[in-house]
Amino acid sequence: MLEKLGEILRKATDRIANALFLDKNLVDQVIRDLQRALIEADVSISLVKELSDKIRKAAIDERIREIDKKEHIIKLLHDELVSLLGEYKPLALQKTQNRIMFLGLYGAGKTTMITKLGNYYAKRGNKVALIGLDVHRPAAAEQLEQNAKKHNLNYFIDPGNNDAVSIYKKYEKQLKTFNVILIDTAGRHMLDETLLKEIKELNRAINPTEKILVMPADVGQAAKKQAKEFQGAVEISGVIITRMDSTAKGGGALTACAETKAGVYFIGTGEKVNDVEEFNPERFLSRLLGMGDLQSLIEKIKSITDEKAQAKLQKGIEQGKLSLDDVVAQVKSMGDMGGFDKIKGMIPGLNSAKIPEGMLESQQAKISRWEHILKSMTPEEKADPEILQKEHSRINRIAKGSGVANSDIKALLKQYDMLNEMIKSQEDFDPSKGMSQKQMQKLAKKFGKVKKMRF
Repeated sequence: MLEKLGEILRKATDRIANALFLDKNLVDQVIRDLQRALIEADVSISLVKELSDKIRKAAIDERIREIDKKEHIIKLLHDELVSLLGEYKPLALQKTQNRIMFLGLYGAGKTTMITKLGNYYAKRGNKVALIGLDVHRPAAAEQLEQNAKKHNLNYFIDPGNNDAVSIYKKYEKQLKTFNVILIDTAGRHMLDETLLKEIKELNRAINPTEKILVMPADVGQAAKKQAKEFQGAVEISGVIITRMDSTAKGGGALTACAETKAGVYFIGTGEKVNDVEEFNPERFLSRLLGMGDLQSLIEKIKSITDEKAQAKLQKGIEQGKLSLDDVVAQVKSMGDMGGFDKIKGMIPGLNSAKIPEGMLESQQAKISRWEHILKSMTPEEKADPEILQKEHSRINRIAKGSGVANSDIKALLKQYDMLNEMIKSQEDFDPSKGMSQKQMQKLAKKFGKVKKMRF
């Protein structure tokens, strides 16, 4: 996701921070690199010029002491980039029923995104229903049905009915038992009179609590025009940008939405159901700058585990110790999050780490062996694996029973030690408040030693 932009931003801040003096040549070189990276990310030239002028002005501002200038410019760069990305605008669910209507043109990815958000909210304890009101696209209802069944989500469709309002009215009474209703609507090649008429009819019938425009990231700066048209026509409450993982134009889509004051609620970051995340400009920039984004990592973990699993894990964390079952479940969940390569940017110190080729595939093979190992262990051994280190005869017995080498069991025990060590380093961590600076530095230091980690 915008990796090249992130790499150049990191180099620019490092160059400023490590310079003995901020001379004109250095400032010009940094600005040129930033301009090139931002334009390649499809940020509008006027915004790029505005940022460049502000950096130049700060560099020659004689009111700022030379000793403070580097820090001032880095902070200015950070603040301006956050401003370019727009205001943080989370989608806040109401205590009563939430009727969220999704709008957008053909190919934006509405139906797929509705499934992702259905999973996202269901994992957070909400009673979710999907309803298909796209009566024009062939097999739209069937696609919604397949997606919903695959991820155990409630759904309502009426294939063959070409009246979207009547479909909603048909299920309106049943939908009252759900607190989050995600509504799929039809698209067009453009916002024409027929689409506008249908949206307005649905708006009157449903009275949605949110009207969200879904746009693919590859529309780039054209997102500005599209957002303005929908904003003016139907008063959208926010935007979701899909396909952020597959295009360099994501920067254009994000900054264009910020210009129209249409807040971005979520971004889609891949094809899997868990590849969706709340868009927070500060956190997004933090990841680009290689500073990690632990809060988004926590949110991603919530998206792949249900409340019971979260409660069990939380209990282990509070007690300062996980079982081997917990450890294997957590490592498996990494695959559900898209693999280590997907989440390394969220962990401080790992964004620029070189992950050995084939590491992810070998990790999957290890997980399979670890699951065989667990089946050959007693409940006592799984709950307290330290007894294995005291009695090696147990390791020999488990190895024979599971058909693995003793080294495979020892690798599992090392993973166990590492995760429990991490828990101890996160004392008093409250996910709702995030980490303190001291805790983040401690964790970053631990993760930064990537060569010493056992995968």
